[in-house]
Amino acid sequence: MYAITGISGQVGGATARTLLAAGHAVRAVVRDAAKGEFWAKQGCETALAEMNDAAALQAAFSGIEGVFILLPPSFAPSPGFPEVRRIVDALSQALAAARPPKVVCLSTIGAQASQTNLLTQLQIMETELGKLDLPLTFLRPAWFMENALWDVAPARSSGVIPSFLQPLDKPVPMIATADVGRVAAELLLEQWQGQRIVELEGPERVTPNQIAATFAELLKHPVRMEAVPRDSWRDIFSAQSPADPEPRMQMLDGFNQGWIEFSGPARKGKVALATVLQHLLGAPAI
Repeated sequence: MYAITGISGQVGGATARTLLAAGHAVRAVVRDAAKGEFWAKQGCETALAEMNDAAALQAAFSGIEGVFILLPPSFAPSPGFPEVRRIVDALSQALAAARPPKVVCLSTIGAQASQTNLLTQLQIMETELGKLDLPLTFLRPAWFMENALWDVAPARSSGVIPSFLQPLDKPVPMIATADVGRVAAELLLEQWQGQRIVELEGPERVTPNQIAATFAELLKHPVRMEAVPRDSWRDIFSAQSPADPEPRMQMLDGFNQGWIEFSGPARKGKVALATVLQHLLGAPAI
């Protein structure tokens, strides 16, 4: 049996479905009992645990073959990232006590970057969980293609998509969440010793202009990208949230300037951009 955290999200759900389809038992670690009911109907055992509750996590991680760790997303962290530090501390305690045979942690491209940015949260996770004497794999995927969900409405309505990824012709490493979940499941089924890093991107790198062109092909009307001036980002992000926008801005700078990158050769996924965008066009509006 494999314990999956973050199972209600796209990557965690894809990981669980891949394992279930291959005949493996899954323990769905959920914070919401109602969401646990859904996974119970899929054949999963369920465990209720908040991600900062070390005792509940220890119970969820005990008596299993492997654990998949996915931190709750935080797009507006406090200075110094205290929220993720509390969660990582609870995870460290739980894993040290439960001692599962192997652990796969969802990290990110650029987790090794020295510049502080929104993704530094995953660097903190890698550093702290890396102190554990357990077989650990840190899976570092590229920018999720599903982030284009925010582009669906403007692509449909005006045909002009605002882009924070710049220049518009710069190829960006991207990956479909289905590929991330599939590879996470495959890694859980492997045997290894010590710690390792696995980096993952899609079949080919994608420019913002290619995203617009793919939307245009699918929607059958013109769609183009329009770069959002850097000096307007702070006002835009501040209007969206009262939190400090600086980590988010620095993350985007990292992709645009190239210092958020892989540390070595990355594995290649299978799912094409057009497949993801076609799915997003049929998804509920946000």
